[in-house]
Amino acid sequence: MDSNASSPDISFEFPTLFRIYKDGRVERLKGTEVVPPSTDPETGVRSKDIVLSLESGLSARIFLPKLPDPTQKLPLLVFIHGGAFVIEFPYSPLYHSHVALLTSEANVVVLSVHYRRAPEHPLPVAYEDSWEALQWAAAHSNRNGPETWLNDYVDFDHVFVGGDSAGATLTNHMVHRAGVHRLSGAKIVGMILLHPYFGNEKPNKLLEVIFPACSGLNDPRMNPGKDPKLGRLGVGGCWFLWLRRTFSGTGLGLTMKH
Repeated sequence: MDSNASSPDISFEFPTLFRIYKDGRVERLKGTEVVPPSTDPETGVRSKDIVLSLESGLSARIFLPKLPDPTQKLPLLVFIHGGAFVIEFPYSPLYHSHVALLTSEANVVVLSVHYRRAPEHPLPVAYEDSWEALQWAAAHSNRNGPETWLNDYVDFDHVFVGGDSAGATLTNHMVHRAGVHRLSGAKIVGMILLHPYFGNEKPNKLLEVIFPACSGLNDPRMNPGKDPKLGRLGVGGCWFLWLRRTFSGTGLGLTMKH
């Protein structure tokens, strides 16, 4: 929605998401609260924030479940959050709680990626950041990477990539890219898509603003059904996932079946 008529200071507004002011400022209308990393006293899940690239500022929050046997290697989930590419991040209450619970219940190490968000960083920046994060994680397979939790506790033959909404869109592209470009160091065995934000052949005003480089309604990054290389997903199997409860950040139950 163009809000010039309602306020002379606003150049663009998308309801419930963000406003762009004429002086260049961006105001996010939700998903801005930050919670610190922590250790959960009930589940024993630990989390900490890490920087993946000093140059771009790409970062993540990493989660580690309770480890009765510290020699055991666990699957890795690279998780990409949703929010229409504009709001939320791994440090928001919604996604911190969700990923911490997932870490505990699935007994996996989780790398929750903080990609640079639109509109300050228009797409495809989020695609490139997510791909860089996946490569960064895979580079730890030689046990000599910068993050000790990945070096010490991850089984790189069992890597999952997953996300919701915009994060599911990015996930699909990352797994496809891993197949086309042969991701080195990690074997992706599962892809989890929760309500992916895929486009279709209808115009999308939001994408016109946050993805000006989009090649049109058939751009495979947003409309993967139009990708001639769709079958080259770099994943070892297809996983089905059912939600037992509403995604509220505190009550998510997961069932996965190969």
